[in-house]
Amino acid sequence: MIQLNRQVSESYFIGLLLAVAGGYLDVYTYISRGGVFANAQTGNIVLLGIHIAQHNFEKITTYTLPILAFMVGVMITEIVKLNFRYSTKIHWRQIVIALEILVLLAVSFVPEGICNDLVNASVSFVCSMQVESFRAFGGGKKYATTMCTGNLRTATENLFYSGVHRDRKVRNNSLQYYGIIAAFIFGAVISTKLTTGVGAKSVYTVCILLFVVFVLMFIQAEEEEKEEKEKHF
Repeated sequence: MIQLNRQVSESYFIGLLLAVAGGYLDVYTYISRGGVFANAQTGNIVLLGIHIAQHNFEKITTYTLPILAFMVGVMITEIVKLNFRYSTKIHWRQIVIALEILVLLAVSFVPEGICNDLVNASVSFVCSMQVESFRAFGGGKKYATTMCTGNLRTATENLFYSGVHRDRKVRNNSLQYYGIIAAFIFGAVISTKLTTGVGAKSVYTVCILLFVVFVLMFIQAEEEEKEEKEKHF
């Protein structure tokens, strides 16, 4: 039986795909859903403070909902993890991916300009589930797929120490983190082109990416199981 509780989700390629999805969603909400970045919540928290200070209380909901949705997404992810962490039929992260796809499919049916606050909150919910679930690649390297600040810090730190210690492994780590950032930028570029041309329905692109990740996790599990069997012969 395939042991899907293994960390089959920590491959670098899956990290790249998820980073593309993260960059895509950030631009998607900004272009088609009222100029809001739905991934990282620092901007929303800052803007919330600005509007409170300026007494623009009608804007409070715009920035509060994504923050609350992000918090709910983290809690839902942990519930899924607690209940399916040791499942041998499906990896708990695949359940998270399936939930992400379902939410984004629902978002695709909401026309631009209608219920933007709710849509942005839904995308924030999706992004929080993703960032909470996929937190490491390549055997424990910490990263994020929906924001770049931490990745940029780690990449540059590794780049510095690769020069100081002449360490090729540290240099390769740095390049991998820069690769994640490049994938995020690529997702933003593609989203700009597609969302500008297609509109709200362009979120289907992320659904496809996430489905590929969902399938890849099955394939990787099967490959690992095969390798384990070969070791015993």
